Amino acid sequence: MSDKIYFNTSQRFNFRRSLINIGTRVHHKVAPRHARNIARKLFLTPARTPGKNTMPQGMQLDSISSAHGELKTYRLGAGPVWVLNHGWSGSANQFFPLMEHIAEQGFTALAYDQPAHGKSGGAYGHIPAFVAGLETILDSESDVVGIVAHSMGTASTIECKHVTAQQVPMLLIAPVLDYLENLFDSVRRSGYSMKLFEEVVEEVSCEYHYPIHTIEPYNKLKLRQPLTHIVHDKDDKFAKFSVSERAAQEIDKVDLVMTQGLGHGRIMKSAPVKQSFDALVELSGMTVSSRCN
Repeated sequence: MSDKIYFNTSQRFNFRRSLINIGTRVHHKVAPRHARNIARKLFLTPARTPGKNTMPQGMQLDSISSAHGELKTYRLGAGPVWVLNHGWSGSANQFFPLMEHIAEQGFTALAYDQPAHGKSGGAYGHIPAFVAGLETILDSESDVVGIVAHSMGTASTIECKHVTAQQVPMLLIAPVLDYLENLFDSVRRSGYSMKLFEEVVEEVSCEYHYPIHTIEPYNKLKLRQPLTHIVHDKDDKFAKFSVSERAAQEIDKVDLVMTQGLGHGRIMKSAPVKQSFDALVELSGMTVSSRCN
């Protein structure tokens, strides 16, 4: 259900949206606790869509315990590890084609389903859970040399304070660098009561001691020292290309590759992403010989 909120880009007047706005405001006024419970389920429940990509031969499946439930992991290849972090209502399956490429270059590709996504446990998804999920994965690996992330996964990767996340290069695909603006605009377009949404946000912030105003991917990207490559489609309807473009212009350690016609999802298995991975590996000094040692 939440996909219809977060991935709704229509700006036009919509009678149904007006009814939703009136209905949720009345519900909130008449039965505030019940309205918050319903809204929490609505806003924090991602869609678990079946994966479209075929699992590569040699993929190793496992799971690891986290504070938000069991995380399903997918490992392919041998050598130093690149961790892959998907976005909202996504799954590790979206990375399978890229994982094959990473493994062919002499690395281990390690993807996982975030809490409440794919085949992982957990009922709710949100930034605190995404950050905790990535931290759990990084704690379990001793040889991580880079991170690939898509959409909301990019925001949680930049937000992550784990020492490994701070020190390795990143490949960001269709990043949401203006996370808060993107989130609130999406809910506003849906017609749902903003007051009700803000109360849910406050509940989650207090529950996980993660104040929402501290979520600033763009500003935190400015502070990173390792290289960051961004691949973003000019016509992306869900994450603003203009923000990625500005980041590449303002931040020395950020490089941008623009695509067109690939959108927000198909870009994940595109040639430009694979080429950008190769370029990031080369610029980061990960030579063939060092990968094999």
